[in-house]
Amino acid sequence: MKNNIRILRTEKGWSQGELASLLGVSRQTVNALENGRYDPSLPLAFKIARLLSLPIEQIFEDE
Repeated sequence: MKNNIRILRTEKGWSQGELASLLGVSRQTVNALENGRYDPSLPLAFKIARLLSLPIEQIFEDE
């Protein structure tokens, strides 16, 4: 699943570690999400959307 997490994270000025801490996941998980190696669970996707104040559809794209 494609996503815009890296772009949105850098716009906020957050490092991968900072985003990981805010989400309650590891930095490696954030890295895997950004590189398309990991698709988040639905609860994690909603948490990301809430944190970024965006609808899920603006963060994740079905390939």
